[in-house]
Amino acid sequence: MQNSPRQIFPGVFLIRGRIATASLAPGFRVYNEDTEKIGGVQYRLWNARKSKLGAAIVKGLKNLPITPGGSVLYIGAASGTTASHVSDIVTGEGVVFCVEFAPRAVRDLVKVCERRENMLPIPEDARTPENYADVVAEEAPDGVDAVFQDVADPEQVRILKINCERFLKKGGTALLALKARSISGTGDPQEIYARVLREVQTDFEVVQRIDLAPYDIDHMFLALRKKS
Repeated sequence: MQNSPRQIFPGVFLIRGRIATASLAPGFRVYNEDTEKIGGVQYRLWNARKSKLGAAIVKGLKNLPITPGGSVLYIGAASGTTASHVSDIVTGEGVVFCVEFAPRAVRDLVKVCERRENMLPIPEDARTPENYADVVAEEAPDGVDAVFQDVADPEQVRILKINCERFLKKGGTALLALKARSISGTGDPQEIYARVLREVQTDFEVVQRIDLAPYDIDHMFLALRKKS
């Protein structure tokens, strides 16, 4: 069939040129996304303009460390748009720890988590990972397989490092959606990226970097492997 899903990563599909995930909660839309039912499965079409991870996949992400049955620490989960697709990917056998601090976003996130048992809302500040260490340890005592960070904060790199140091398995992958204007409102984005790359290389191997334009302007997406 012309519109039959083609798997591009475990749990991620291509349907008529658009990326999609198989819904873990059929009939429930998170951000008014388009859906298609094919072969008895409801697929959620992933809007790359509303998801930096989705944009990275569209722009050529080579390896996706988020896999069925895996554990993911999602820092900056907001209202759950991208986190819900991560939830689809890891399936009911996996777990997504959703860290979000903004009260309004937390209210929306909790509603999504109520429909998805593998999503755990953590209403905490990512600068203090010790406050949610027990929650993560209960479900992932050996650490998480991947950390995804999408926090618009001048201390993005430090926040990523302290969370990965505490929670990410050795050899695990961190995904960083870096917003240049959050680090410096006036600096040249390319100079900011160069500085960030120097900072992350003390703890990580840079596996891939992706410019997210035109989906997100002045954003760079980094895939990083934690050094042993």
